[in-house]
Amino acid sequence: MKTSIFEQSSDILITCAPDLSALTGREINDLSIPIKQILPHGIVVEGTAQTAMYLCMHLRTANKVLFLLKEARAANPDDLYKVAKNINWDNFFSNTSYFSIDSFVENNTIRDSRFANVRCKDAIADYFVEKTGKRPDSGPLRNSVVIFIYWRDSNLSIYLDLSGEPISRHGYRINPWKAPMAEPLAAGVVITSEWDPATPFINPMCGSGTLAIEAALIGTNKIPGLIRDEYAFQHIKGYEEETWHTMKKMALKNIKDTLPHKIIASDHDQRALDAAKTNAEKAGVDHLIDFVLSDFQDTPVEPGAEGVVILNPEYGERLGHEEALELTYKEIGDFFKKSCGGYKGFVFTGNLELAKRIGLKPKRKIKFFSAKIECRLMQYELYAGTRRTVFKTEE
Repeated sequence: MKTSIFEQSSDILITCAPDLSALTGREINDLSIPIKQILPHGIVVEGTAQTAMYLCMHLRTANKVLFLLKEARAANPDDLYKVAKNINWDNFFSNTSYFSIDSFVENNTIRDSRFANVRCKDAIADYFVEKTGKRPDSGPLRNSVVIFIYWRDSNLSIYLDLSGEPISRHGYRINPWKAPMAEPLAAGVVITSEWDPATPFINPMCGSGTLAIEAALIGTNKIPGLIRDEYAFQHIKGYEEETWHTMKKMALKNIKDTLPHKIIASDHDQRALDAAKTNAEKAGVDHLIDFVLSDFQDTPVEPGAEGVVILNPEYGERLGHEEALELTYKEIGDFFKKSCGGYKGFVFTGNLELAKRIGLKPKRKIKFFSAKIECRLMQYELYAGTRRTVFKTEE
C-alpha cells in the first residue's frame, strides 16, 4: 500500500490571484500537466508530491501549491477536530517534526480563524500522543511542515501546503523599496505584454526593479524555483533530495546566458536603483539589465526597434496625490509619442481618470489587481513615423 505522497496521487490545488488564473493555467498547460478544474482563485490538477515539486519550481504567477489530504463535511469545530484526528499524520511527518497551520475559514460557528487552526493543531497533537506518546512541536513558522485548512460553510478540505512560504515570493527581493509590484503580478504583466525576448524591454520608473527582473527571468528561461532554497515538501516523509537536484539540473540546462538587447530600467531616484540592483544581483540577472539614473522622459530607447515599454506610475492611492500626478501622465503620453515609435507601450495604473491624461487611445485595457486595488494594464500601439495621424488620441 502506498502511503507516501511522493508515490500516491491526489488533487493538487494551485492558488493564485483571481485576475491571474488564466495566466497560471497557461503556465500549467505549458508544463504539459493536464488541468482538472479551474476555480476562481486557483487551478486543480492531479498528481503526486513530485508533481507539486515541479509546479513549485516552475510557476511564476501562482501563490501556493496544496496537496489534498481529506475532504469532508464539518459543521463546527468539533467536527473539524474529528476529521483532522482521523488522518494518518505519521505517513507525512514524525513526532520530532515542527509543523504550522494556515487557513481560510468562512464558517458561522467560527469568529476567528485562529481557533480553527488551534483545533486542527490539537487533533494532530492528540493523534501523535496516542500513537507514539510524543507530540511534534508547532508554531507560526513556515520553514518545515505546513498544513492548510480550507473551510467554507460545512465544506472542509485539509491540505499539505508543499510550498511553505508562498511561491509568489520569488526569493530575490532583498530591498522592496516603496510600494513594489508583487512578483506574480509583474510576471503576469510581462507575459501579457507578449514581449519577444529578441527585442528591447524598456522599464522607466523601475522602482525596485521587479518588472525588469521578471522580464529578465522570463527572457532567459530562468524559473523562480532556482532562486529559492527552502520548500515545505523537503520536510515531508518520502522526499528525496536527489529527485529535487535532478529537476534543478534539467531546469538549469534551459537557461540562456544572454539576451540580444540589454533590458533598460530607469528611475530618477538613486536609492530605487540601488535597491533594484541589489534585487537583480540576488536573482542572478544583473548582467542583463542596464540601470539608468534619469527622469522617465530621458530613458534611452533604441529607435525603431519593435520592443516593449512598460511604466508603472504612481496613481494617487499610496504614494502621490492625484492632482500632482496629472502632469506626469500627460508627460508619459509625450514620451511615448516622442521616443517610442515602433514599440508597444504599456501603462499599469489603478487610476483610470489619470490614464486619460496620457492623451492616447489604448488598444487594450486588461484588468489586474494590485493588492486590493483594481488596476488596468493599458496598451498603446506606438507606430513609427512623425505624422500626427499615426497616434490615436484618447476621446
